[in-house]
Amino acid sequence: MMNARTDWTEANLGDLTGKVAIVTGANSGLGLETSRALLKAGAHVVMTMRSEAKAASTAAALTAELDGASLETMLLDLADLESVRRFSEMFHGKHSRLDLLINNAGIMMTDAQLTIDGFESQLGTNHLGHFALTGHLLDLIRATPGARVVSLSSVAHRWGFMEFGDLMFLNGSYTPRAAYGRSKLANLLFAYELQRLFDTAGVDAISVAAHPGTAGTGLADHLFNRWYLRPLKPLVFLGIQTPKQGARPSLRAATDPLAKGGDFFGPGGRKEYRGAPVLVESNAASHSEVDARKLWVESERLTGVNYESLRTSTK
Repeated sequence: MMNARTDWTEANLGDLTGKVAIVTGANSGLGLETSRALLKAGAHVVMTMRSEAKAASTAAALTAELDGASLETMLLDLADLESVRRFSEMFHGKHSRLDLLINNAGIMMTDAQLTIDGFESQLGTNHLGHFALTGHLLDLIRATPGARVVSLSSVAHRWGFMEFGDLMFLNGSYTPRAAYGRSKLANLLFAYELQRLFDTAGVDAISVAAHPGTAGTGLADHLFNRWYLRPLKPLVFLGIQTPKQGARPSLRAATDPLAKGGDFFGPGGRKEYRGAPVLVESNAASHSEVDARKLWVESERLTGVNYESLRTSTK
């Protein structure tokens, strides 16, 4: 069985001609490598970025590198719900299908700050932005047979805990590590609950999750800005995966024909830090249906994006 493979690479993507994909946070790191692989396999890839300058330079570089690649760039800031809404409107104006939504973008262990909508920034960007984006695109996902939603989590979900009385750490308990862990746990609670809702509504789509292990993407570079931590940077990043390697779990989640709704892919090596992408298991907290439903209700309230259509069974 393909899911038993421990040597999976981009060569196993297959022919994606005719598929339409969205990759969030596609200007660098995992998003760029995910987009590059999908483009090489023939997909039309909508690469989202926060700035016009990055969009232009990334598109120019990939067009020069990949002759005939079918790509477009669109602006999207997941920390701004109005930007998410505008992106959805633009995408609907250009496309009538969505085969792959890869919710890749994120921020990691930042200092305490709020999004434009007043959300704690890591939960707001990593979870709520993607929750709103997926909801805005739900009609196209439902209209595309075999569509997939891929949510990018992290081994850091094991640090996470849900405290619904203070979801945004407004009581002074904020730490970059705790907030990041919560956002990555939220990604998995979302992915698993979305699959349950797909099943209830009889939707021909699956929700899957992935994590990259450790990869040198630049996402954590800001953690070494303090002078006393700079000497540790070469040691911390010694031997970790490249962005290309780190993107493989997302790519397998997006394309493995034997993947099932609710599957979770990550590196198969020690502690899931590196290695070829395989099926892995998330912690017990991520499988709490009670927490998943609480988070869903709160996410709908906070974002104003409603998934009501998935609560009515069409079976």
